[in-house]
Amino acid sequence: MLSLLAALSTGSTAPRGASTALRGDLFWANAIADSILALAYFSIAIGLALLIRRRRDFAFGWMFWCFAAFLMADGIVHLMSVTALWRPLGGAASIFKGLTAAASIATAAALWALLSRLVSMPSRAQLRDQNAELEALIKERDAAFEELREHVAQRQELEAALLQSQKLEAVGQLTGGIAHDFNNLLQAVAGNLELIARKPDDIDRVVGWSASALNAVERGRSLTGQLLAFSSKQRFDLNSVRLGELVGGVKDLIERAVAPLGQLRVERIDPALNVEVDPLQLELVLLNLAFNARDAMPEGGTLTIAVDRASHAAVRDLPDGDYVALTLSDTGIGMSEEVRARACEPFFTTKGPGKGTGMGLAMASAVVRRSGGALAIESREGEGTSIILLLRVATSQPRRVVGDDARSDVRADLSGFTIALVDDDAQVRGSLYDTLASAGAKVEEAAEGGAGIELVRRLRPDLLVVDFAMPGMTGADVVRKVREEHPGLPVVLVTGFAESAKLDAVTGPQVAVLWKPFEAQELLRKVAGLLRP
Repeated sequence: MLSLLAALSTGSTAPRGASTALRGDLFWANAIADSILALAYFSIAIGLALLIRRRRDFAFGWMFWCFAAFLMADGIVHLMSVTALWRPLGGAASIFKGLTAAASIATAAALWALLSRLVSMPSRAQLRDQNAELEALIKERDAAFEELREHVAQRQELEAALLQSQKLEAVGQLTGGIAHDFNNLLQAVAGNLELIARKPDDIDRVVGWSASALNAVERGRSLTGQLLAFSSKQRFDLNSVRLGELVGGVKDLIERAVAPLGQLRVERIDPALNVEVDPLQLELVLLNLAFNARDAMPEGGTLTIAVDRASHAAVRDLPDGDYVALTLSDTGIGMSEEVRARACEPFFTTKGPGKGTGMGLAMASAVVRRSGGALAIESREGEGTSIILLLRVATSQPRRVVGDDARSDVRADLSGFTIALVDDDAQVRGSLYDTLASAGAKVEEAAEGGAGIELVRRLRPDLLVVDFAMPGMTGADVVRKVREEHPGLPVVLVTGFAESAKLDAVTGPQVAVLWKPFEAQELLRKVAGLLRP
């Protein structure tokens, strides 16, 4: 190209060199043809180079570079041919032609060597077939995933049913002791009420007797609360829980579980120790393990509950974090190594027919695993058994619970307020009526859900008090219907037992839940809190 520019810059376009042998028309035909070919080769070579630089994922990219080099060299040869029409280039032209020949030979050789691989590449039809096969495999994979999801869902349902059956089995095993306790509570209430009826004028003693009766009622409420927590269907809900309070709360039930021959000893637990568990599920685990300990001590013995920091070796297979070991140790018959290795298998039991399902330890292990921990067993025949629950230490504080201040005396003045009361039990309804009326409220009552809805429509009250469990239309149904016409109406929902999911459907702003049995002051506090927030 430089030679061509030099030739044209001489100021003369008269043919020289090779052009002397050509007529004028042939001279310009060759010049134009070679120039066009040179430009075409340069354009193709540059296009190939840009393509490969931008698409580095192309297979055999090096082959494109070879073609680009060959075309660039051939373009230079044609450009030199144009230059030679004006000025002979001598040896330079021969050198470039030799280089071009070498590039062409190398490119041709590489192409022939690559030809077999190019021919073996799949055709469009083959690619379509492969795509169809791939789509079929994807459909099979999706079907397998769906089947796996269904299996997981079925397993979760079975685990939930198993857990529920274990709860009911635990309650069933406690029935005898609980019946005895309730008879004692009823005797305490009846006896104190009879004394009050005999000597109503002895004010000091009447106050003492009434306090004793209320104390018995409170004990009964605590016991029924624990039973309902065990037998009700609850979703698995991890929370930060004070371990000492949890163990203390279920201590009475565990004592009944190991009675009458067994004894319970609970070592001191740091009151500030919080663990991450579902409290109801862990209580059930402790209760079932207590039943196992009782059965392992047919001649009597001691069940000890203790808490220590978990050793590094015990938690090496668990996720990083701090753990504690909640250990239940009995002085029973112990296990052989073969039994210990299979103790957590579902339905494995060494008890006789009708004496156990073999699911207690399997359920306990599942609950602890879902809490992020693990269960370990240490046992020897004749030396007792220790069940170790490795629980993750919680990093957050437990949720604040309303304390005894909720039971403090409330001097509620409900004068000027109108309250609709709906309850199917006449005695309960009468007690609620007297409590609210004595605080100054205007109260009107209904004995069933449909009448309660009509009462609200007619009365347009300031607040609704309704029982949850009523035949026909439940309290939840009443609340939903009433809220359709009176969205902001405050509601006190009274219940002795209800599944959490059903309560969640109606609770929310301006809805308070009151659990039976309750004191009059609790009712007044809930009502006053809604009417005077």
